[in-house]
Amino acid sequence: MKYLKTVLLVGFVAALLGSVTLTGIYFYMKPDLPSVAILKDVRLQTPMRIYTHDGKLISQYGVKRRIPVTLDETPELLQKAILATEDSRFYKHFGIDPIGITRAFINLVLTGEKSQGASTLTQQLARGFFLTREKTYIRKIKEVFIALHMEAELSKDEIFELYLNKIELGHRSFGFGAAAQVYYGKKLNELSLAQIATLAGLPQAPSVLNPISRPERSLERRRIVLLRMLDEGFITKAQFNEANSAPVTAKKHGAEIELDAPYLADLIYSEMVNLYGKEEAETGGYQVYATASSTLQQAAQHAVKQNLHDYDERHGYRGAVARLWPLQANNDNAAKGEAKAEEECAAQPLYVNWPCDIDENDVNDALANIGAYGFVRPVVVTSVDEKTFITRDSAGTERTIEWQGMDWARPYIHDSRQGQPPDTASDIVAAGDIVYIREQDDLWRLAQLPDASGALVALDPNNGAVQAIVGGYSFYESQFNRATQAKRQVGSNIKPFVYSAALENGYTIASVINDAPINEWDEATGVAWRPQNSPAEYDGPIRMRIALGKSKNVVSVRLLRGVGLDNTIEHLTRFGLDKADISRDETVSLGSSSHTPLEVVRGMATIANGGFLIQPYFIDRVLDENGRMLWQHTPSLACDNVDCDEARQQAFAESSGAANAEADAEADVEAMLAAELNQSVQSEPENTPLAPRVISAQNAFLVADMMRTAVRVNGSWTDWRGTGWRASLILKRDDLAGKTGTTNDSRDAWFSGFNRKLVATAWVGFDDMNRQLGRTTYNQPLAARDPERFSWIGNAMIGTESGAMAAQPAWIRFMQTALNDVPEAPMPVPADIVRVRIDRTSGKLTRRTDDTTLFEYFLRGTQPTVYVLDDELDDSTGEDKTNVDVDDIF
Repeated sequence: MKYLKTVLLVGFVAALLGSVTLTGIYFYMKPDLPSVAILKDVRLQTPMRIYTHDGKLISQYGVKRRIPVTLDETPELLQKAILATEDSRFYKHFGIDPIGITRAFINLVLTGEKSQGASTLTQQLARGFFLTREKTYIRKIKEVFIALHMEAELSKDEIFELYLNKIELGHRSFGFGAAAQVYYGKKLNELSLAQIATLAGLPQAPSVLNPISRPERSLERRRIVLLRMLDEGFITKAQFNEANSAPVTAKKHGAEIELDAPYLADLIYSEMVNLYGKEEAETGGYQVYATASSTLQQAAQHAVKQNLHDYDERHGYRGAVARLWPLQANNDNAAKGEAKAEEECAAQPLYVNWPCDIDENDVNDALANIGAYGFVRPVVVTSVDEKTFITRDSAGTERTIEWQGMDWARPYIHDSRQGQPPDTASDIVAAGDIVYIREQDDLWRLAQLPDASGALVALDPNNGAVQAIVGGYSFYESQFNRATQAKRQVGSNIKPFVYSAALENGYTIASVINDAPINEWDEATGVAWRPQNSPAEYDGPIRMRIALGKSKNVVSVRLLRGVGLDNTIEHLTRFGLDKADISRDETVSLGSSSHTPLEVVRGMATIANGGFLIQPYFIDRVLDENGRMLWQHTPSLACDNVDCDEARQQAFAESSGAANAEADAEADVEAMLAAELNQSVQSEPENTPLAPRVISAQNAFLVADMMRTAVRVNGSWTDWRGTGWRASLILKRDDLAGKTGTTNDSRDAWFSGFNRKLVATAWVGFDDMNRQLGRTTYNQPLAARDPERFSWIGNAMIGTESGAMAAQPAWIRFMQTALNDVPEAPMPVPADIVRVRIDRTSGKLTRRTDDTTLFEYFLRGTQPTVYVLDDELDDSTGEDKTNVDVDDIF
């Protein structure tokens, strides 16, 4: 009894001292413990994801890869695997497990080593959130206090769900949703039992147990997980045997990118960083939806890349990217013969007539150093026959390049000169060459990385929503976005704005201007200024409509003189062009000013939408990580107060519909939250802001109608054609308007065009502004294979590069997709526009009704009042006859 009292007394004193000690430690550490608010509002640092308007993932930003999942979305087998392996008593203990602690303490006493852990899931979560992995007593004590704190504030399911999403699992994946994507490229519900067991074994040591870096260790850890599941009765013996014998199938997967659109994604990323800061943007779990749809964005990217290949190929082949050995070795090997080659090398040659010291590793290393961009991929030429050659890529895949895939490859001499067409494959390539190839129309072709650059921007002219944007051939080769950053001389793309200024200052579409050479002495420079037409042809007196259609340079200069330089510059700024970028001399009428494609397309949108200056934007809406609407863009609409009701209602319906369609894809609860929040952040239709009117509806209509002439074949095929005539010919639509643009010495080529619903601008040029786009000569093999298309589209066109030849094909290819099955949307005729019959030559009224006359549009009060006299009539003219049918041309 005496000893029992002593033991009880000692126990009481020890317990009291322990309690006092723990209380003291608690108050000492209390300032370092997380607050209740932090525990209940845990941020998972989810990466930002960027989607197209229709929900295709185009990019993901953030160092930590995380795909949040709820407990309900987590397969039951995975939950059981984690609990069996990490904390089988999770739902029974209070944050710490006394049984586990006792087991670890006994092991420490017996071995003197901290080889066994006793951490519960709650403790692991506490350590992951707030502590480090260092094995110290003070850290362990903090871990216990935080775990108890978490258990007091959160439910078991909340803690387990946080664990599923927070735990680090290797290769920058955090949470099991991200790990399933990183290791297997799957969603959690698509994993096999073997894959589930592999992931469940990662939390202990993700750097050394993951199946990519340490597959052997991962297999052993998987076996332990499966045994624990078997012991707990979660799986059967048959399931254990099948999963235990399964091979390692893990390999590193990137984000599930559905459409690679890096130029668009980078613009949106930069805007999000400006709004939220880099850290918050990359970890806040934002789901950002672009204004561009996947269909139009993909069409724009394909159009730019294919157009640059067409340009590049018609200028000739620049030769192999690299060689695996000196060219002379081919002849040496052939002379020695295979037997002698074997005597001189221990290894067999990889291919016949190859140097025998070139092995597979040499090939793969060489190909890896080249890199793949855009459409092209590097390969090595393994053998060459008369009209074919065989290639091998880094994966060992062999492809045969047929003659029709290489007959374009005339030698490149310089940008304006090409050599003779090749006769055989050996004129082009040799064994050991490293070349690029690409696939087009189910045919593998010899290719090269384009030297020239290009850009394309498409907008909805009625609200400024960017429908597609491409800033170059490959973002991974050059991150410079030419669509938004490259200020280039716009050439004749400026003329619609100059003609708009003329209409504002007393001119009409039928005004006759003298298309004759200008030769003016400049006393300041001591040099005569002689602006010339391109080509240098002059028609004498010519109506404004025809002058714009033919892009007459001297007429543009004379119009500027009639309006005045200051008035013209002021008018150009109405289209959103920065005054600082506008040349303050008469060359501005020819496009000497430099602007980006985005600035140009914005100006063109003002003509397309009836006179309103819209603001381009890239982001449609931003959602949080749970799919709830945080913000939605409310664009300024291109309409007047009196006729905006329909446009407002349509914009409101489209934005609400997009949010609701998204919500339908989520769980019902999330759908309700998204819909409710959407209603709160949307502007009501009547409060939708309006874009400012900068030119009159009549002015915009008349300019657009003149621009229709620029994209037509006017009269019979032997009569004149607008500089952009291919647009109507190929697209076969009557609602298109457009304008080509070519600068001096063909350094920049442009085409801008639109209908009432869509406006797009394409640009081609070299990043080196001193380099000319050059010219091409007749390519007989291409002409023989495709005689109908020769000289009017693709890599068969000939002559000096221009807006119509270098840039317009990209615009046409894009519009072929964008306008497919879309009803025509011609410009509506505004009030106070009248139509009268005039004489084609003089622009005066006429009483004739034959083909020397036409009906022309005028602003009421500006129509001609004088009739043409008989001696002024020209019966030979046929300039503006009705369009011919495309089928009648060839």
